[in-house]
Amino acid sequence: MKVFVNKRIPETGIHMLKEAGLEVFIPEHENLSHDEWLSYCQSHDAILSVGGEFKYDQDFFDQCPNIKTIALYSVGFDHVDIKEATRRKIPVGNTPDVLSKATSDVAFLLMQSVARRASYNFQKVKDGNWGDFDPLHALGQELYGKTLGVLGLGRIGFEMAEKSQKAFDMKIIYYNRHQNEEAEKELGATYVSFEELIQQSDVLSIHANFTPEQKDLFNAPVFEKMKDNAIFINTARGGFQNEKDLYEALVSKQIWGAGLDVTNPEPMSKHSPLLELSNVCVLPHIGSATLEARTGMARIAAENIIAFSKGKKIPYCTNPEVYTE
Repeated sequence: MKVFVNKRIPETGIHMLKEAGLEVFIPEHENLSHDEWLSYCQSHDAILSVGGEFKYDQDFFDQCPNIKTIALYSVGFDHVDIKEATRRKIPVGNTPDVLSKATSDVAFLLMQSVARRASYNFQKVKDGNWGDFDPLHALGQELYGKTLGVLGLGRIGFEMAEKSQKAFDMKIIYYNRHQNEEAEKELGATYVSFEELIQQSDVLSIHANFTPEQKDLFNAPVFEKMKDNAIFINTARGGFQNEKDLYEALVSKQIWGAGLDVTNPEPMSKHSPLLELSNVCVLPHIGSATLEARTGMARIAAENIIAFSKGKKIPYCTNPEVYTE
């Protein structure tokens, strides 16, 4: 079986694929045009897909009828038409669990960075603008005893909630498609409606899977209902927020601050007005950027393809119904 890997990944995954007797191709340059990418896909049986710039939609599957499985080098799968893949009996794998700690670490980092205006103050030092002591300038806020609201209390959201509770004794509320009994038992988390989540959270952190229906979910009407001391954190997908509305909410003091590891669009323009605000911290989508997490992702993606090549169910499947329909 021929496997197309569109970008370099930790060698662990490549070694596993080759050890399993699979033919692996990685292009010499990684900034592929759409046509180049499509051409490579058309000449392979399986794809180990890194990044989300290319869409696996009906048009893709029509043009690549040879593709038998896709292993995503990510947890998120919003760039894949899962229903279409399932209809064509194509299992799609992802890499859950292994990056939960790393991504929740970034959410926790952003929460603290925004609360204490760390990016803004670091920039002052770099600019030689330390200045004299001013008791009232660019004050932050403390997180002790505050309420953390989590949208999507799955593996990553649980890790974020647990860190926040242990470090700052934060109260945990959450909104999910389904109640999380483990979080309620272990963390005393309280299930609330979406309306209650946005109204009660001092910090609101997004950890949900993104769907097209949730595009711009956090927009002007939602920001208007949030607390004026609220910190908005997003390490999931940038499509959740309308950034024009977010900017207006920040400058009008409808909410207090924002920390983003994902932006809309992505990458964010260096001219974005959000970058001029003292109460904003933006990172370039580094949630899984640790040696441990990225190596684990490579291992799991390889495991998915190897299992398929052996006629087995892939172990981390986003569309398990492909095996029953």
